[in-house]
Amino acid sequence: MSHDTLLQHSFTPREREILAHLPDGATYQAIARRLGLSPHTVDTYIRRLRGKTGTTNRTQLAVLATRLGLSSYGAHPAPATVAPAPATGL
Repeated sequence: MSHDTLLQHSFTPREREILAHLPDGATYQAIARRLGLSPHTVDTYIRRLRGKTGTTNRTQLAVLATRLGLSSYGAHPAPATVAPAPATGL
């Protein structure tokens, strides 16, 4: 079993859930809103994750989450876009 696999198994389900939001650049506030938590609680989870993984910042955690295949990218609807107006032929 690889080191990454062992790390992933040491995370609680909530830690994995929070970790999955980091690769898409979500702020603590955004993660808190999505999961119904306070930003302080999200900060606590991220500090615990840094301790478990030996990482020193969010960027390293986001890279780790991507390597582990933990990403919420695409899990949230993208903002609506406006379709281009049809050509009038003028």
